Amino acid sequence: MNRQTRFAHRNELALARLYSQLPPRFPNAVWRKVVSMRRVPDTLSEAVQAYWQAHPLRADRLARALAAQTGAPDGWSWTLDIDRRDGLPTHFRTPPAPYREAAHWRGHGVCCVCGQPVYRYGWHRDIWGDGRPSRRATWHQACVTAWKFWTAPHANAVLLKKRQRLRCAVTRKRLLRGAQVDHKVPLFQVWREHRHEPWPDLLAFWGIPNLQVVTREAHTIKCAGEAGGRAKARRAAVEHASIAP
Repeated sequence: MNRQTRFAHRNELALARLYSQLPPRFPNAVWRKVVSMRRVPDTLSEAVQAYWQAHPLRADRLARALAAQTGAPDGWSWTLDIDRRDGLPTHFRTPPAPYREAAHWRGHGVCCVCGQPVYRYGWHRDIWGDGRPSRRATWHQACVTAWKFWTAPHANAVLLKKRQRLRCAVTRKRLLRGAQVDHKVPLFQVWREHRHEPWPDLLAFWGIPNLQVVTREAHTIKCAGEAGGRAKARRAAVEHASIAP
């Protein structure tokens, strides 16, 4: 038996095993993904994970929609742990996530990103109708993918390019291999000017609404302009402090 035959046999056994474990009302979209994969997952949870990994843009939209349903905890505000003592994010590049903070963590069975219940296999809806969140999970599989997308959007540059029809968002030139993923509103500016906006709305600055793919030259020019603006703001602040009574 050659390698290709062994691999096909392995997939047949894995698919049969998954089918024997398949519960009623399992998401059809996930199952269609399973049967089309080159390597069939070993478990149904891995199948759900594989589905969302193949659809990061969809996961981004879903995670933000779930967060909007939950809203921020009472009294929460986006703050940074400058002294690294409170377990909060230490940099404005990390998306604000109140339910990942110790003070607002809701325990197992609730997603630490969006604050909604987590059901079987990390699914975000109780499509089985038993009303029982998972006893162990603290993430939706969709929210795991969304978090990775927010913190490393460059890993999905190919999908974002296709979304723009391979055209630079600034110059409209054709995007080549050196194209770069960019935040339309820089994250430092989000921290300075938008941090008091409602939490679910803030997540859009890390998601699709605030992402674009641009040519290397356009990105260089944009970054230079942003750096000049920050330098000008610092000089203005210093001058204002020097003339203040």
